[in-house]
Amino acid sequence: MGVLAEELKPAGGAALDQVFIASGAGVVLAVVLLALGWGHRTGKLTLLTSVASLTTRGGRLGIPGWAALPSMVSLVSLLTALLGMYWDISLHITRGRDEGPLANIAHYPILIGLFGIFAAGVLALVLPLNEKPGPAPVRITRNWYVPAGGVLVAGAGFYALLGFPLDDVWHRIFGQDVTLWGPTHLMLIGGAGLSLVGMMVLEREGRVAGTSGDKVISYLRRGSMAGGLLVGLSVFQAEFDFGVPQFRLVNQPFLMALAAGCALVVARLWVGRGGALMAAAFYLLVRGGVSLLVGPVIGELTAAVPMYLAEALLVELVALALIRRPYAFAVVSGLVVGTAGFAAEYFWTGVAYRLPWTPDLVPEGVAMAVAGGLAGAVLGVLLAEGLAGRLPRPAVAHGMFAGALLVIAGCVANGLVATVPGDLSAKVEMGPDNNAVITLSRPVDDPAWVQVTAWQGGDLHVDPLEQTGATTYRTTSPMPVEGEWKTLIRVHDGRELSAIPIYLPKDPAIDAEELPAEPSFTRPAQSEKLILQRELKTDVPGWLWGTASLVVLVCSLALVVALGWGTQRIARATRERPDVRSRS
Repeated sequence: MGVLAEELKPAGGAALDQVFIASGAGVVLAVVLLALGWGHRTGKLTLLTSVASLTTRGGRLGIPGWAALPSMVSLVSLLTALLGMYWDISLHITRGRDEGPLANIAHYPILIGLFGIFAAGVLALVLPLNEKPGPAPVRITRNWYVPAGGVLVAGAGFYALLGFPLDDVWHRIFGQDVTLWGPTHLMLIGGAGLSLVGMMVLEREGRVAGTSGDKVISYLRRGSMAGGLLVGLSVFQAEFDFGVPQFRLVNQPFLMALAAGCALVVARLWVGRGGALMAAAFYLLVRGGVSLLVGPVIGELTAAVPMYLAEALLVELVALALIRRPYAFAVVSGLVVGTAGFAAEYFWTGVAYRLPWTPDLVPEGVAMAVAGGLAGAVLGVLLAEGLAGRLPRPAVAHGMFAGALLVIAGCVANGLVATVPGDLSAKVEMGPDNNAVITLSRPVDDPAWVQVTAWQGGDLHVDPLEQTGATTYRTTSPMPVEGEWKTLIRVHDGRELSAIPIYLPKDPAIDAEELPAEPSFTRPAQSEKLILQRELKTDVPGWLWGTASLVVLVCSLALVVALGWGTQRIARATRERPDVRSRS
């Protein structure tokens, strides 16, 4: 039965019938969306007009229907996609690869959510009739103008959707990829998360074109968008949240500080007093709710949730002194997020995470967190000031934007660099209850972790080992060493990231034999990637991997640059009528 189950799980792309079914469903949905848009533009259908009118009834929203309806559709879609993403990650951790895209129930909310984001952008493009929507309209035809924010949301949604078919192509070329940071997976996550920037631009366009509206509703709308941006930027940390990171631990404080620096600075400047706390509260409601739904309710793994409350409070305190000097406010906020915020999250990981931070992390972790906090804060202040119509002159703004991106790229590159020690091995002596005594070939000085991980056997087992001597450790709970489990010792010390396999199942789909957990054995350390990503093909030319990754990188940069273009466009268009709320 185990062999049959593995044969039903292709390791190099989905079955073609499932590809055709999924593609056909996508085409049908796209045709329906285009038909609605065409009918609305030609006056043959009034459905969109009626629905948009309902969203603006009473005038309390303060924004026209071409901004209000897409905002609502986008919010629901983002929440749906987020639930699907965490559900999908949980399923891959506990069960491994899919039998096919249609056999994984979590793929459905992801696809629905991503299509909904794209549809929200399209709605913003087709809804305006016989008008130039907002202060920065983009001309499509002689009489058709669309809001810049709609272009950005549609583009981000399309980019995210494109990641789904490309993911199958990637699997066919390179083998199944079960890491969150696979290039095509980053397209799905990045497109969805960054669509919030487009929604912010669309909201600002709607505010200029709309009425005064209800100030409380405006505050809550902007606060939820900033909180949504914090949610989107935090998805990149999901492997750390679940306890199966496949990269060095210094990535986690960097990613946390980057997300907090960007989203919380935007929140305080754009939303107003208490905006950072409002964004953090919305984030906790959404991320905590998703973790509870995926974990206790659905019955899958429960992911830890970064708090960000300390960082939000720190940003609010900095604002008391520097809110009228936004760039100084951003720099100081980035610094405190990377230092005091690091200390708060250090404590929280010890309470809530399967892999808490350790003293080994501190020197490099603080440096990475400060860099991430500053880079995020710079991007955050540029976005907030752009939305407020107060960007500095283009040369300065472009320099700050490019500098922040270079810092982020350098930190990501640093976090991905890891070595495998050639002199490390482990002797494992199994006990009758599947506990073990593990003796390393040499001491490991103050490591980030020495632990046993077992996954993809129906659950997740993470056991930080108890050290009993200079080189000896013992497990604190029985290890699963049968069935479909993949069980390994993981050692992370500074830049060294390595693993020693204990048990690996037979996998006919990749022509791999079983590696049994013998009563006593000694095995050398090797790259974690060879075990955690066992399905990856090893005979693919390096240039092909590099070229494919470069294409994804260029497309990702194009999306980021487009978001910068949209922010600059709305800033120029509203320079004479700045948004004063952000300076309160």
